[in-house]
Amino acid sequence: MVKKIKNIIRSKKFELFVLFIVLVGAFGVRLYKIQNPIADWHSWRQVDTASVSRIYVQNGIDLLKPRYYDISVLQTGYQNTNGYRFVEFPIYNLIHVVLYQNFPQLDFVVWGRLVSVMAAMLTAGSLYYIGKNLFNKWIGLLSAFFYSFIPFNIYFTRVILPDPLAVAFAVLSVCLFVEYVQKEKRLMLFASAVSFSFAMLVKPTAFFYAVPITYLAVRKFGILGIFKNKSLLLSLDIALIPVFLWRAWMNQKQYLVGIPYNQWLFNGDGIRFRPAYFRWIYGERLGRLILGIWGLIPVSYGLFVVSKVKKYKYFSQAFLFGAFLFVTIFATANVRHDYYQVFVVPPVALILGIGVYTYWQSAIGHKLLTRLFLIFSIGMMFLMGYDLVKGDYNINHYEIVTAGEAANKLLPKDAKVIAPYNGDTAFLYHTQRFGWPIVDRSIDEMIDLGADYYVSVNTGDTDSVNFKKMFKTVEETGDYIILDLHERIELEE
Repeated sequence: MVKKIKNIIRSKKFELFVLFIVLVGAFGVRLYKIQNPIADWHSWRQVDTASVSRIYVQNGIDLLKPRYYDISVLQTGYQNTNGYRFVEFPIYNLIHVVLYQNFPQLDFVVWGRLVSVMAAMLTAGSLYYIGKNLFNKWIGLLSAFFYSFIPFNIYFTRVILPDPLAVAFAVLSVCLFVEYVQKEKRLMLFASAVSFSFAMLVKPTAFFYAVPITYLAVRKFGILGIFKNKSLLLSLDIALIPVFLWRAWMNQKQYLVGIPYNQWLFNGDGIRFRPAYFRWIYGERLGRLILGIWGLIPVSYGLFVVSKVKKYKYFSQAFLFGAFLFVTIFATANVRHDYYQVFVVPPVALILGIGVYTYWQSAIGHKLLTRLFLIFSIGMMFLMGYDLVKGDYNINHYEIVTAGEAANKLLPKDAKVIAPYNGDTAFLYHTQRFGWPIVDRSIDEMIDLGADYYVSVNTGDTDSVNFKKMFKTVEETGDYIILDLHERIELEE
């Protein structure tokens, strides 16, 4: 009986069944609060992405001219009259809109999040393949499992952001390149290049996934051999030329107003390699938020394990080194915004899988107690991670949703609104109107720029109180006030 069970566990069918369970579970846990309006953690960044998709739905798809609702000077330093949004090439938005338009039974926001969920499942499947082919099937399954269920990653792979899709394309590119170097199928090489190009178009920071790919190529062909391999050079062109073309297009003079200021991402506040940098990146983010402290045990154990495929034995270290370069070069961005670490999770998940498997197999001393301690550590990692991330799902200011829905119902579709929310565009997004997320000049100047209505959820602040005396009130409740900026109130002598 025991032998029969062992044979079942060793079978290909059981392996695929476990992978299926992992992927179904990965999908299921990401459905938690998936219908919530975009007003949760990092909603300010999510709505900028969702705005591009919504405008495509309203006005038609124009991939070369993505737009969002913010026409202020806040993000780009220029008056962005057309609301241009030149950040990532809108592949994410194209998928979002096509799915929503063809299957409108699901809500617009739900489809946006499902794009990220499906991307996460693709990443998990790719990690499984990488782990299986360079180590063994259990490391592959464990890597997919950890990527799927780390609480930090659950939240940040069900958000309306391009990052999870960029990660999916990048990890798929690595996966396909592993297949190429092992079997030398040129189709896999070119598929890897296309996938890497998509990753770079969606999010240029995916470039750091070139580190493990470069490692594989050097180990397979040697440095000189790479330059002699015409297929490799052609694949490099396939990977990079679309990105250069997109960058050339968006840097045309007329579109510069739509490129947000981005120099701060690197080391804008001088934090790189300061004590605070190490505390936030390696202590707070990697140590606590992603690994829940206890996950450091198997990660440390798996960090120096080499691949069973001796030719590529340091692949996992090269993979992790790419992540190290990413958090080092984009130091300020990674310290300020935790969602940037989505790019770090795949190599960490692989190292976790290696560490857990190796620890389990080489348990020393009292084997049962050692393995129980490992299970306890993993459980604590998930528990602490969940405790730290659970608040991200909360909507703390639902009034911006209520006020936005009222504005969308009451105001003309072509109206431009001022929706002040400390520069946060989340409120402006819910009005579904172009406008300003901040009062950045006199109200008369803003009217001259095209402002038609003022919508505020801070009814007691100075601007709202003063403007209420100057302009006709369209609607006012305890949560919001809407003013018509073209209907002035005659002040009594």
